[in-house]
Amino acid sequence: MADGYFSLVLHAHLPYVRHADRADRLEERWVYEAMLESYIPLMLMCEKLLADGIPYRLTLAVSPTLLSMLDDGLIQSRFYAHLAKSVELAGREIKRTENQPQEQRLAKMYLERFREIASYCRRVDYQLVRALQRLQDSGCVELITCAATHAFLPLVETEEAIRAQINIGIDTHERILGRRPEGIWLPECGYTPGLDRLLVEAGLRYFFVDSHTIQHATPEPRRGLYAPLLTPHGAAAFARDEAASRQVWSSFDGYPGDYDYREYYRDIGFDRDIEYIHPYIHPTGLRVHTGLKYHRITGPDSYKEWYQPERAKEKAAEHAGHFLHQREQQVEEASSWLDRKPLIVATYDAELFGHWWYEGPQFLDFLLRKTACDSTRIQLVTPSDYLDLYQENDRARLPMSSWGRNGYAEVWLNEHNGWIYRHLHQAEREMIEVTSAHVRKMAVGDAEQPALLNRALRQAARELLLAQSSDWAFIMDGQTVVEYAVRRVHDHLVRFRELADMLRQGQPDEAKIAAYEAAYPLFPALSERYYLPAAAHRVNVSQQLVAVGMEPRSNARVLMLSWEFPPDVIGGLGKAVYDLARHLVRLGQEVHVLTAASGSRVGKDIVEGIHVHRVRPYLALEKEDFLHWVFQLNLAMVDEAQHLYRNGLRPNVIHAHDWLVGWAGMELRERWSRPLVTTVHATEHGRNQGIHTVLQQRIHECEELLVHRSDRVIVCSQYMREEVQRLFAASGEKLHLIYNGVELPDEPSEAWCDKARVWRQELCQGSGPLLFFVGRLVREKGCHVLLEALPELVGEFPGLTLVIAGKGPMRGELEQLSERLGIAQHVRFLGFVEDWQRNMLFRIADIAVFPSLYEPFGIVALEAMSYGTPLVVADTGGLREIVRHQENGMTIYAGDVQSLVNQVRWLLHQPQMRAHMATVAKEDVRRTYNWAHLAQQTAQLYSFESKGATVCAAQPCASNPAEDTLDAGFPV
Repeated sequence: MADGYFSLVLHAHLPYVRHADRADRLEERWVYEAMLESYIPLMLMCEKLLADGIPYRLTLAVSPTLLSMLDDGLIQSRFYAHLAKSVELAGREIKRTENQPQEQRLAKMYLERFREIASYCRRVDYQLVRALQRLQDSGCVELITCAATHAFLPLVETEEAIRAQINIGIDTHERILGRRPEGIWLPECGYTPGLDRLLVEAGLRYFFVDSHTIQHATPEPRRGLYAPLLTPHGAAAFARDEAASRQVWSSFDGYPGDYDYREYYRDIGFDRDIEYIHPYIHPTGLRVHTGLKYHRITGPDSYKEWYQPERAKEKAAEHAGHFLHQREQQVEEASSWLDRKPLIVATYDAELFGHWWYEGPQFLDFLLRKTACDSTRIQLVTPSDYLDLYQENDRARLPMSSWGRNGYAEVWLNEHNGWIYRHLHQAEREMIEVTSAHVRKMAVGDAEQPALLNRALRQAARELLLAQSSDWAFIMDGQTVVEYAVRRVHDHLVRFRELADMLRQGQPDEAKIAAYEAAYPLFPALSERYYLPAAAHRVNVSQQLVAVGMEPRSNARVLMLSWEFPPDVIGGLGKAVYDLARHLVRLGQEVHVLTAASGSRVGKDIVEGIHVHRVRPYLALEKEDFLHWVFQLNLAMVDEAQHLYRNGLRPNVIHAHDWLVGWAGMELRERWSRPLVTTVHATEHGRNQGIHTVLQQRIHECEELLVHRSDRVIVCSQYMREEVQRLFAASGEKLHLIYNGVELPDEPSEAWCDKARVWRQELCQGSGPLLFFVGRLVREKGCHVLLEALPELVGEFPGLTLVIAGKGPMRGELEQLSERLGIAQHVRFLGFVEDWQRNMLFRIADIAVFPSLYEPFGIVALEAMSYGTPLVVADTGGLREIVRHQENGMTIYAGDVQSLVNQVRWLLHQPQMRAHMATVAKEDVRRTYNWAHLAQQTAQLYSFESKGATVCAAQPCASNPAEDTLDAGFPV
C-alpha cells in the first residue's frame, strides 16, 4: 500500500487566434507549434503508456478556446500544411547536411519525429478531439474545463458575466468531448471569495489554486497543502505544490535549464541563409522558429554545442527519478503527522512540455512509468479519485489570489493593462441590459426579425467573451505582441457595441452579423440566458469579491471598520471608535464594528450594545511586510462583511477609521452601493513631518485614494481639515469637523482615593511633584523632549518624578536616554497600563505633559482635562485648538526643550493657577467635547441629507475604476 498520492495536472490553453481571412497570421502559428511540439507528443506519450499497460493517472485541463480550435476544420487543414512544411524542411536539411554527420543525424531525428506525428494524425484524421475522447474513455486521463475564453475571473465585474464564462466553458467541453467535467482550471488560478458558489451551482466539484491561497485560508488548514480544502459553498480547492512546481518551473534550478537539454532559442529559422529558409518562415521574410534546433543549452554564454539526444534522454530519466524521490520524501515526512495519506498536486502549463522543454514529454513518460510501476510509496490519482477516497475535508475561507508574479493578480492589473477594465465592465453591464430587454421583447412578441436579433445577441456575447480573455492583459504586461492584444480588445468591443446598438434599436444588420459570425465562429450553441440577472446577485470586480443582493436600507444600522478596538488598543483611535460606537447605540443606532482579532479573542461578542466582529488577518504580522498584512486584514474584513450581509446585516452607512481599513471600506461601498464615511485620525505626512520612505509614500497614496473615494470625510480638528485639504486636494464640502470626545468621570470614592495616595507614594521620590505622560512611545509624541527637559527641572525640584505609561518602539531608546542624562532614578517606565490605572495616574499627577511634535487631535489632553489634571502641551495640531494658553492649560513651542522647562516650572510654582485652569478645562469638556453631543452630530451626518435629497454613494469618484484599484497602494 502506498503512503501517499500524487496528482499530475496539465493545463492546455491558447487564446482564440483563428483568423479565417488570412493564413499567414503569426498568432495562429502559436496553435500549430503547440500542436506539433506539445499536444500531439503528449497524446502519443499517453497512447504508448496505454499500449504498455501502465496504470497511470493524469488530469488534463483543456480550455474551451483551444478545444474549439482543435475541433475546427480550418485549423485542422492549416495544421496539415504546417506539418507538411516541417517534413519538407527536415528532408531538405538531410540533403544539405550530407557532409555534416552531426547535423544530419539531428535532421534525421526531426524527420522521424515529424513522420511519427503525421502517422498519428492520419489515424485520427487530424481530429485531435477524437484522440482526447479516447484517452478520456480509457479512464487514465481525466479531462476538465476552464472558463470559456480564459477570462481572469476576479477582474470580471458582474456575476452574470462570470456565470457565462463558467457555464459556456462547461457546455463547450460537454458538446465537444461528450462528458461534463467534474473540475475546472480557474484561469491563472484566479480565485476570489464567493466564486465557489458559482462553481458549485454549475456542478463542478473542484478547482486549483496557488499554495499561498491555502496557506492564508481562515481558519488555518490542519493538513496544510497535503489535502484539499472545502470552501464555504462546498467546492474543493487543491493547492499546487511549491517544491514540485519549482523543480520544473524555476528558471534558476529547474530541470529544463540543464545544459544537456536542447536550446530553445537557437533555431535554423534564424541561422540559415534567407534564400534557403524563406519558404519555411513567414511569407514577408520575417524569421520565425521552424522547430529544427540543433544545439544544446551548453551554458549561460552564447556559445552552443551540438545537441546529443541520447544524453538528453538519460538526463530526462535521471530527473524523473530525482523528482519522484523528492515527492516520496515529502510523503514520508507528511505521513508522520497527517491523519490521512497526503496528496501532492503538481500543476503545469502543458505547453512547457515539448515546446519550451523539448524533453518534457520524455520526462513525464519516465515519471509516470516509474511512479506507476516502481514506487511503493506514491500512487497516481486524479483530484476526483482523492475526493472519492476522502469525502470528509476541512472547510475554510480562501482569500483572493492568483498564480503569477507576487500572487495577487499583479500580472493582469497594472499600469500596462489596467485601462482595459473600465471598457470591459461597461460592456458587461450593457450585455446584461440588452439581454434582459431582448428576452422581455421576445416574451411578449414585441420584436421584428426575432431570429436575426437572436443571432445578434449571441454574437454580442461572443465578442464580449473574446474581449475578456486574460491573454490580452498578459501580453500587455509582458510587452510582447502588445499591438495585437490591444487590437483584439478594441475590435471585439467595437463589434460588441455595434451589435448592442442593433439590439436596442431593433434594426439588425444581417450582413454585419454574418461577417462577425464567420470571423469568430466559436461557441455555436452559446446560451445568452446566462446573462439574465439572477436574483439580485452581483460581483464587483475592482474590489474582487462576489457579492449577494441588496435589500432596502435600514435607517439605523452602521458598519464601522477599525483595525483596533478595546481591549486591543494601541493608540487613541481604538478608544475613539469605542466611545463613538457606544454613544451611537444609546441614540438607537445598531452598530457593528469589524476589527482585527488578537490572541484567542476572535469571533463575535456584544460590548455595551455594540456588535463586535473580530477577524484574523489572513497573514501573521510577525516579520511580514506591513502593507501586505494590512491587505490581508482587509480581505478578512470583507469576507466577514460578506458573511454578515448574507445573514441579514444591511447597513445604511459604512464608517471607516483611517487608511488601514480603507480597502475594505471602498470595496463594500462599491459593492453594496452604501455611502462611505471615513474618519481621518492622522496622516502619514503629519506623523513623519513629510514623506521620506517608500513605505510612507505608499501609505500616503492609500490615504489620498480613500479620501477621494469616500462620500464624507470626518476630521477631528480644524488643523486636520487644513492638512487633509492641503495634502489631498480634498473638497471642502466633503470635509466635516467633528471633534473627538471624552466622558466626565464620576467622583472617586474615599477608598479609591486612599489607594491612589498609596500608589503615588510608591511612585514618587518622597513628596516631590509628579509629572505624567501617557501615549505611544514613538518620536511624534515627543517624549524624548520631556526627558531632555528633566535634568533642569530636577535641579530645581529634587524630588520630582516622571511617570511614563505606554508602549512603543522607542522605549529602549528612551530608557537609554534617561541613563545618559543621569535622571533614570527620577523616571518610571510603566509600559502598558489598564484604563483604571491610567485614570488613577491622571488623578494623582500634578501635571500631565504632552510635548507632541505632531498631534492631529490629542485625545489624551481631553482625558487629562476630564480628570482635572493641569496640562502642559505642545502648541501643534489639534492640541492648539483644545488648549488655550494660561486659560485651560499651558502650551509650549513644539520640540523646544527650554520652552517646556519654563512652562512646567511656572506651573509648579503656581498651585492656584493650576487649580483654576483645571476647572476651566473640565467645563470645556462638558460643553464642547461631550460624546453624547458628538455622536448626535455623527448620526446626522450618516443621514446624508443634502438640500432635502438623500445622497446615494453608488457612483465611483474617478473615471477609471481599474486605475483607482492600481493606485490603492495595497498589494494586489
